[in-house]
Amino acid sequence: MNRALTTAVIGIGAAQAIKLPLTYMFSKKWDWSQLVQTGGMPSSHSSGVTALATYIGMKRGFSAVDFAVSSVFGAVVMYDAMGIRRSAGEIAVEVNDLDEQVERIAQQHPGIYHARRRKALKERLGHLPREVAVGALLGFAIGACSYLLEKK
Repeated sequence: MNRALTTAVIGIGAAQAIKLPLTYMFSKKWDWSQLVQTGGMPSSHSSGVTALATYIGMKRGFSAVDFAVSSVFGAVVMYDAMGIRRSAGEIAVEVNDLDEQVERIAQQHPGIYHARRRKALKERLGHLPREVAVGALLGFAIGACSYLLEKK
């Protein structure tokens, strides 16, 4: 099996699994959907790409092309998680609120018809910088452990 790929998948899975007890700590409810949800603490995107880059850097050397490629890939993924995906989530909040406001106006004015969307837009898409940072720290630890536990 490809150790680098396995390490990245473990990084993603560990971050997703950590979301479950963290959500319980704050909400006092078990929300099993956290195992597959995007967004939240820690970032599974950051954890996976950092685990991959760390493992490759330790295995092949930090001057290897493999490490450079995985690092640039990781930087793009983490930037996207904090930037574009987070902005899309903020826009979704506004659009969902707008739908509710138009529905209220339509109820107050009999001549206005408004059909509410069947499904609200998903609002939790991206990450706060601290969620990305914690995901990256988790990924670094997983990548390093994977390398150190590998049979030579």
